[in-house]
Amino acid sequence: MDSLTRAVLRHGDFTSRDDLIEKMDTWMIQRDDRARPFRWTYDGTPLKEAA
Repeated sequence: MDSLTRAVLRHGDFTSRDDLIEKMDTWMIQRDDRARPFRWTYDGTPLKEAA
């Protein structure tokens, strides 16, 4: 999964502040379209302490 920094900011070429905002919004909307629910796997048993 791409992070915003890798996908948009690091190598981005922006002509204005509004251009940056538009590209960030587009990335977030596309990411939301591919989103999947997070499956919680913790069963509630206490964790062991580190020795």
